[in-house]
Amino acid sequence: MLDIDRIVGRDEEISAVGHALGPGTRGSPPETTIIYGKTGTGKSLVTRCVSRQAQREAESHDTDFRFAYVDCSDYQSDAKASREMARQLSDASDTQTNIPRVGIGAANYRDITWELLDTHDIDVFVAVLDEVDKLDDDELLRSLTRAKESGKSDAHIGAICVSNKIEYRDRLNERLDSSLQDTELVFDPYDADQIRAILENRTDAFVNGALEQGVIPKVSALTAQEHGDAREAVDTLYEAGRIAEKEEASTITEEHVANAVQQAEINRFKQLVSGTTPHVKHILRTLAILTADNPGQQSFSTSEIYEAYTKFVATEGATPLSEDRVYRLLKEQSFLGVTESEHTGGGHGKGRVANRVCSGSDPVSMAVATALRHETQMRKVRLAREPERPTCQLTYFRRID
Repeated sequence: MLDIDRIVGRDEEISAVGHALGPGTRGSPPETTIIYGKTGTGKSLVTRCVSRQAQREAESHDTDFRFAYVDCSDYQSDAKASREMARQLSDASDTQTNIPRVGIGAANYRDITWELLDTHDIDVFVAVLDEVDKLDDDELLRSLTRAKESGKSDAHIGAICVSNKIEYRDRLNERLDSSLQDTELVFDPYDADQIRAILENRTDAFVNGALEQGVIPKVSALTAQEHGDAREAVDTLYEAGRIAEKEEASTITEEHVANAVQQAEINRFKQLVSGTTPHVKHILRTLAILTADNPGQQSFSTSEIYEAYTKFVATEGATPLSEDRVYRLLKEQSFLGVTESEHTGGGHGKGRVANRVCSGSDPVSMAVATALRHETQMRKVRLAREPERPTCQLTYFRRID
């Protein structure tokens, strides 16, 4: 794990997360915090590094501070996330606690956590729930925020919720939302100088002299101009290196960077799209098709997108979402940088929503097409294993090349 003093361009965010956890380092309740930001803005990195730093700081105050990091994209059910939380706490406590992989419910896994906290006299416990919006429900967060109040544990318990979705708070159960005393932080995209500093820290992956002088400035400028995603900047730099290696070039040039940019963008969109719901994929594919079939039109109203989307969903044999829900999903994808939204007034039905990359071979279409092909293959496998179930033929629009 990267040391906290090597994190670039996130001093204010480090300070804010540290302020939320600070009381816990002295044995007081930590602040529950919700962190928002686009992919590649350092949310997870800062949260984990500051949590580790807080644990070390607590030792100097004779406070037993523990934390568990749960990636909810890997543990999406309440039971799986609760088990992972208990497992990490058990490992950190050097106990031989038996935590069954299956066979007990989420509440039972959480009971193991509460018992571990009290058995080892842990003063403060913080659960870091990364990509918390991927959880099936809010029960784990509800239990964490009420554990001490309900007598489940004597420890002070807090949570840091990390999400790419700016509307996550609006989705919370009303009872939980009303009782949640939290701090909200937004991680802005990196600027060119910050990205350049991040890439300079990654040059040890290349032999001396392999990078020409203008390579890192070019990657930094392009990434900052597009979305400020540090992960894609690193991906672009490494992709340029792979291209140069295939060409058996002696150095990595700006031309290699230009060739790497599109592949890096495709990789970024694949990552963004792969974790979305089927209807988000349908909406994005619809928008990509509209863009490709109407090269002279730069944007499409929500009603235009919705009309095309309903036709596309019909070919899948699925029930379309409401137009209001489609509007909200488009707004969410705009926040993530997958689409761009231009509101022209007259309500959201007339708001203009355009594909972020308006070209026939755009990364959005390619990424969605890849995700849809994967889902088709997985469904065919499931249907082959379960022949007694009724089947339906999948039909997709033509691939946009």
